[in-house]
Amino acid sequence: MPPSIKALLDERVAMYNSPAFIESDPISIPHRFTKLQDIEIAGFWTAMLAWGRRDTIIAKATELLQLMGDAPHDFILNHSEKDRAAFLDFKHRTFQPTDTLYFLEFFQWFYRNHTSLEVAFSKNLNSASEHTGPALAGFHRLFFSLPHTPARTHKHVATPERNSSCKRLNMFLRWMVRHDGQGVDFGLWKNIHPAQLLIPLDVHVDRVARSLGLLKRKQTDWQAVLELTARLRQLDPHDPVKYDFALFGMGVLEKP
Repeated sequence: MPPSIKALLDERVAMYNSPAFIESDPISIPHRFTKLQDIEIAGFWTAMLAWGRRDTIIAKATELLQLMGDAPHDFILNHSEKDRAAFLDFKHRTFQPTDTLYFLEFFQWFYRNHTSLEVAFSKNLNSASEHTGPALAGFHRLFFSLPHTPARTHKHVATPERNSSCKRLNMFLRWMVRHDGQGVDFGLWKNIHPAQLLIPLDVHVDRVARSLGLLKRKQTDWQAVLELTARLRQLDPHDPVKYDFALFGMGVLEKP
């Protein structure tokens, strides 16, 4: 790989991996909280809603959290069935009330039995795991393990077992796992290593990666994620996904 590519991407990481990035990005939503579980719930749900314009994503996530009294963990643990009626009008694109109600059901079951969402991912990994693919597949199985899961909701939580790029899940894991002291990603989870993370591949990252010769596969799918992440590991084997800041920034924030 030409040294100039690494120099360019490192420069853009330094430019965009800063607190100034937060305000206009969906990661601003979990940054409103300090409690681990609040950050997890707000972060996961925001990531699952993250398609479309960033300002719209932020507005819809804000609306959702207001329905929880801006105390997501407390609400998840303690709300009753009748409290879910307030969510029947919540929609974002193809994310409908049926999906919201199942998310509430899963989170209530999970947090009444576990302290942190980290275990739902990390239990499917070990220190020798090359990447987080098994964590994503295992999480998908767990998420839809409750009785009477709505078939339509499956499309909102991806899995590599369907060859999805799993962009939103990989973005959420980036938020929770990376710890570089720059103040953007949280670095709260310690049982998954940054070296195991995979690039959140969307159309913008895909376009820039192809223009730089970092991605050859024609489809934007799971195999493309593995291919691009492998190239980024050549630049930084310990923290390849830091280059998400560079590729996304060049694709979205620097568009002519």
